[in-house]
Amino acid sequence: MEDAYDLFTKARDLMKKSDYLNASFLLEMAKGKEPEKGSIREALAISYFNMGLYKSAKKNFGKAIDIDAANDFAHFGMGLCLVKENKTNMAVGHFKIARFMKPNSPIYNRAVKRYKR
Repeated sequence: MEDAYDLFTKARDLMKKSDYLNASFLLEMAKGKEPEKGSIREALAISYFNMGLYKSAKKNFGKAIDIDAANDFAHFGMGLCLVKENKTNMAVGHFKIARFMKPNSPIYNRAVKRYKR
């Protein structure tokens, strides 16, 4: 039986090949073994987002933030999910948090600039 780390590693390899469906299966198993691992939740959220399952992505980005409020990418991902729900003002808040943590990130800076009103 594989441990959470092995499942996570295999899932990340699948994500590099854009095989988000199979990655999500492995990540769900890893989450079952380690439900409080932010890295697993973040990867699962990314997989769901890339499959267009924004509600599931948002839930897992939210859990990743609950686990580690300083997870800049989880804030960015949460912002992207909120954009999909047309909650732009809330999204900008998350983009700004991510940018505050990594002010030199061109991705975070572009997101703030694109969606701020």
